[in-house]
Amino acid sequence: MCRALRVLCAAPDEGRLLALRRATTAASWEVVGGATSIDDLARQVVDWRPDVVVVDAAFGDGAVPAIRSARPTAKIVAVGSLAGADAEAVELDEIRPAIVGLPRPGGPVRA
Repeated sequence: MCRALRVLCAAPDEGRLLALRRATTAASWEVVGGATSIDDLARQVVDWRPDVVVVDAAFGDGAVPAIRSARPTAKIVAVGSLAGADAEAVELDEIRPAIVGLPRPGGPVRA
């Protein structure tokens, strides 16, 4: 059984979050949730179980550990530079190519 790639976006404010969500949207991906704080990010990673988390570097160094502790298998795409991210996008139009360049999630599908 196949399912859409689940992508969660996180940014420090609603305007930037909307920009990330727009830049991330693709026909075959499901963009879920949207976090504007580290606590909200950790909670949503647990709730939504995303395959990929697109996070604005303005969140700072706490974002990657919060994601990794909540969902170690999630791939992280940083918009800007964040230590520990799996991929980096400098500009918004580089987000989709960064996601496509990540290794595909594997293993059994869990509901």
